Parts: sequence; structure tokens; C-alpha cells
Amino acid sequence: MDLSAGQQKALFAVVVVVLAGLGVFLLAPHGSHPHASPSASARPSAPAAGAGSPTAAAVPSPAGSTNIYQWLPFTQAELGQAAAVATAVSTDYNTFTYTESAASYVARMNGLITSQLSQTLKNGYATVGVAQTRTSQKQVSSGTATIDSIRTFGSSSITFVVTATQKLTGTQGSTTSSTQYAVTVTSQGGMWQVYDIEPATAGNY
Repeated sequence: MDLSAGQQKALFAVVVVVLAGLGVFLLAPHGSHPHASPSASARPSAPAAGAGSPTAAAVPSPAGSTNIYQWLPFTQAELGQAAAVATAVSTDYNTFTYTESAASYVARMNGLITSQLSQTLKNGYATVGVAQTRTSQKQVSSGTATIDSIRTFGSSSITFVVTATQKLTGTQGSTTSSTQYAVTVTSQGGMWQVYDIEPATAGNY
């Protein structure tokens, strides 16, 4: 059902509390990870060979008798699936090694991102200056990610604010940094995929 702007703002706070119940299987930091098998009703249908999909975590019912999902355009299970996809992609976004190609880098996210985003990430990874620095410094990066909040949602999309942490090692030493991203997932036929990821300060409002 359609919600007014005021109702959506009120629901955001409730949904954020619900997200806290996703537990360590979803919101705990994820390193370089094997994905679990997809759910047929809520996962992308075309994972790459050797790469699966993140395990969906059930969201516990809110305290009391009120079921907030009757006011939302997605179910409890769908929210868990969308959050799992956003977390997995944010982790893989910061996971790479200087020895792999752009195609190999993106392959880990096959089935979890749209074809348009896949091409965008390939182009960014292969950018000449970035690629040369990565190779010359023998950079290896591992990522982790946690969901901070829901920024907005619609009838078939949810934008999460995600903190992604990157540990980068190479000939110049090791560094660890964290960046907040706005990660938007969209659903088609019950299958969630990320179609946009960018710094949280840049857009996806």
C-alpha cells in the first residue's frame, strides 16, 4: 500500500530496529566469503560457477502484536534477502588482488548485481591509472561490510546505508579504511540484485 512521506519516515525508524535482529549471520562483518545456496524465490537466478549467493537471515518479528510488514511493500523474508545481497556485494566490492582481471573481480558478484552495474564495475577496475597502481604495488584487498540503516524504499527497491571496511596490503604496507555506501537493491520476480553502489554522501536519496 502507498504511504505518505510522514508514514515512511516513521517506518524507517521501526525498520532500522528490525534490522538489528538480523543477527551475526547477516550484520556481523563478512570477510572474503563463500556464498551460500540461493533461495529460489528470492535470489538471483544466474550465479557464476563456483560463486553462490548469500544466505538470507530471517528478521525477527517486532515486539508486541503489531506486524509492521503489513505496511511495507516487502515481506520479512524479502527484507532479509535484500539485506544479505547488499552486504555480500559491499564485501566483494572491496575484495580483490592485483593478479586478477576485471572479469574475475566482477565474477564473484555474478547473480548479485545487474548487468549494467557489472559493466560499470569492470570499467572502473580496469581504469588505466588505477590498474597500474594496483599491479605495481601488488595490492591485495579484503573487504567486510555491515548495514547501518535503510535510507529509503519503494515498491520494488530498497536503499541501504552500508559501512564497508577495506584492508589493503601491498609493497607500500598495509592500511585499513572504512567508507559508507548507499547500496540500492531492486527486485524483479522475487530476485534481489544490486543496481547501484556509491558513496553515501553522493546520492541514492
